[in-house]
Amino acid sequence: MSLEQDNTSEQPEQPESLEPQPVEQQQAQQKNVAGKKAILFTLNLVIAALLVLTGYFSHKFLDRYFLKVVPSPAQQEQTQLVEQKTEPQKLAKVVQVDIQNGSGEKGIASRFTSFLRSRGYDVVETKNYKVSNVPHTLIVDRLGNLQTARDVAEHVGVADTNIIQQLNPDYFVDVSIVIGQDCYELYPSKESK
Repeated sequence: MSLEQDNTSEQPEQPESLEPQPVEQQQAQQKNVAGKKAILFTLNLVIAALLVLTGYFSHKFLDRYFLKVVPSPAQQEQTQLVEQKTEPQKLAKVVQVDIQNGSGEKGIASRFTSFLRSRGYDVVETKNYKVSNVPHTLIVDRLGNLQTARDVAEHVGVADTNIIQQLNPDYFVDVSIVIGQDCYELYPSKESK
């Protein structure tokens, strides 16, 4: 009996049989692997986006604080000449203005109001004109001071041919502006873009 026991104990162990795994288990493993791949892909996208943002903000920071371009004296002089041509000087006396929107464009009168107030004009009233299809902006002299109307026209960018006089002792403003459909060609619209 002892020999038989020795024979059985010396036999090499048989490998476990390679039975196919159940289909559900294979599907679960595939889903697990696919889920891990999706998570890794998403994390890689997040890392890439963070790297791009870091580069962008680093570039902006360096531009703002370290890489300032100093214009040449010729460029500075040219800039000053352009500013002098396009920007008339501020007023010596307060000029009262009312603005009437005849262009049909919403919000354009408030843009003109802000523009003129920033240049020292006293805009006392803003309203719609009686019609909303005025082709060209008009500057209306109300008190007989044509030079004041010309100054307003120069500030706004209206040609002298669009300045008219309508004297009215009941008006307490120096100049009325009737905004026309050419409003986007004038300084108040160009400045706000």
